[in-house]
Amino acid sequence: MNKKKLFNDPVYGFVSIAYETVFDLIEHPYFQRLRNIKQLGLTHLVYPGALHTRFHHALGAMHLMGIALETLKNKGVAITEEEAEAVTIAILLHDIGHGPFSHALESCIVPGVQHEALSVLIMHRLNKTFNGKLSLAIAIFENKYEKKFLHQLVSSQLDMDRLDYLNRDSFYTGVSEGVIGFDRILKMLHVVNDELVVEEKGIYSIEKFLISRRLMYWQVYLHKTVIAAEQLLVKIFQRAKAIANKGVPLFASPSFNLLLANQISTAAFYENELYLDAFMKLDDSDLFSAIKVWAEHEDPILAKLCKLLIDRKLFTIEMQNEAFTSKSIQAHKDKLNLSFPLTAQDQDYFVFTGMITNNAYNMEVGKINILTKSKGLIDIADASDNLNLSALSKTVEKYFICYPK
Repeated sequence: MNKKKLFNDPVYGFVSIAYETVFDLIEHPYFQRLRNIKQLGLTHLVYPGALHTRFHHALGAMHLMGIALETLKNKGVAITEEEAEAVTIAILLHDIGHGPFSHALESCIVPGVQHEALSVLIMHRLNKTFNGKLSLAIAIFENKYEKKFLHQLVSSQLDMDRLDYLNRDSFYTGVSEGVIGFDRILKMLHVVNDELVVEEKGIYSIEKFLISRRLMYWQVYLHKTVIAAEQLLVKIFQRAKAIANKGVPLFASPSFNLLLANQISTAAFYENELYLDAFMKLDDSDLFSAIKVWAEHEDPILAKLCKLLIDRKLFTIEMQNEAFTSKSIQAHKDKLNLSFPLTAQDQDYFVFTGMITNNAYNMEVGKINILTKSKGLIDIADASDNLNLSALSKTVEKYFICYPK
């Protein structure tokens, strides 16, 4: 059977599958599940075109990895065929641990377990299925392999994940500020002292990449209406969980019900394979089909929250640089109580606060080094003459309050 297939991607055009194991992984139900998980959660309620999936993104990141590997090999960087296949597998599976609506319900369905940890857990399970063929890919993904630059291609301040999601998300949302020169960035990559670097000629493309990332966070990922929608989804899940934990039956698929009706600790999730089996059967359709039924539930709070989401009657959201005072929060609760009397505890489903952060370039996590002819390796913030880049390395915090219209 010919497993070296081509598929047509709307962002990059024709994309090839270079390895038979990669084809088999794409065909696996765990990966096919990503077709039904939206890349941007509920962002389509703001940007109607943002209906692309984690499946699209994973294949796109795989394509960029192929270009990066070819570039580095042509520049004399030693990369064996086994390593190339392994790092391709690592980027293909980097998001396989995402649950329904991606980041919107992060750590809600499985408390205390981030999608990166789930990805590792799933990779180890797939490794058994594929008779150890993923061992090197897992070592690269977990940064345990001797060639550290391979891990940087998968996860760093300038990895194939970020290059694809910025390019893809700007394409599907129509937010042109997110468009980056990914092709030039890839052609400017090099490796020095086992570290992924960018040649000096690519400095302006990196500047544009960092600025685009900041703008995409404010305009798309942290858009105030997107936050309001996703916070509403979180409140729906929390209310459903509270009801199910009291023994009240709720409509849900068997897999969803197993995770909904049980108090699952982080340790229990890792110890009981039934929970991972259930999680790997979940996608957006499980949650939204349940939400449509819950909109008629006898619990007035759950029903109200679900109807708000279905009808897109989202919370009003306000943002500011300082935390909201208890007085202002109580004022909104008092106003709510006039039309929808609730206990003090139940009011928290409709009036609540939170905080968001935006850090386009986090030097504490890792640096983007520019390879100059005269000074050697220099951090992009120091090499650039763009004064805005130093500001991008600072974490911006904003506080929000949500309440019904």
